[in-house]
Amino acid sequence: MTLDFAAFVADATADPAVVGLVLKGSRAHDGMTTRHSDHDLYVILADDHDAASGLAALDGYRSARLDLVVTTLERFRRPADWERYAIARSRVLVDRPDGEVTRIVAAMGRLGAEEAFRSGAALLDAYANSLYRSVKNHRDGNPLAGHLDAAAGVGFLLELLFTLDRRPRPYNKYLAWELDRFPLPGWESAALLDTVARITATGEVAPQQQLFAQVEAAARAAGHAAVLDAWGEDLRLMRPHPDSRAHRSS
Repeated sequence: MTLDFAAFVADATADPAVVGLVLKGSRAHDGMTTRHSDHDLYVILADDHDAASGLAALDGYRSARLDLVVTTLERFRRPADWERYAIARSRVLVDRPDGEVTRIVAAMGRLGAEEAFRSGAALLDAYANSLYRSVKNHRDGNPLAGHLDAAAGVGFLLELLFTLDRRPRPYNKYLAWELDRFPLPGWESAALLDTVARITATGEVAPQQQLFAQVEAAARAAGHAAVLDAWGEDLRLMRPHPDSRAHRSS
């Protein structure tokens, strides 16, 4: 059985157990749809009606045209961390009776202050660790290890930058889309993407150090000085060399 998106939405909207339909993925991001794009849809059932709806059996349905996640309103409030960005940038197609689904979607795009600070500290330390290992490996004549550490550090870096702005990190597919429409405060999007691309492509030390100088300033301004200062003298290895001419990212 292959379900048609428009027909399914019409049937689901008519089901009294359905309190929300939420479209995510490329079709929720303007300009990202291709001929290969399917429809990724959350079907949200009332907490006290999920067992009464035959739609519950369609949870996990996948086809070339339509993928379904059937859940309850309560579970939709508590998604897995990796789903948070998808929900934050989704489109609400049906929301009844009182706008609760729309409020949940809006809340997904904003991390709590304590959550962001706690996560930011851990991400900053992980990023610094990858950078430190990369620079040491290059110094010690192991460029492959240095390159791999540099690439690993980029993941921590991007999540850190979005966390400092109290936003979930976009999936790699939507990174440029997100930064073009919603730039990170204090960062020039195109230059940041160019620097990240250069680091992942080459693993060079100088661009990493130049980028770290900017990250260090932003992290200290956000209250994470203790995380950085715990690295002690090792910070000198992470910071730019006085003679560095690496491309800066803002």
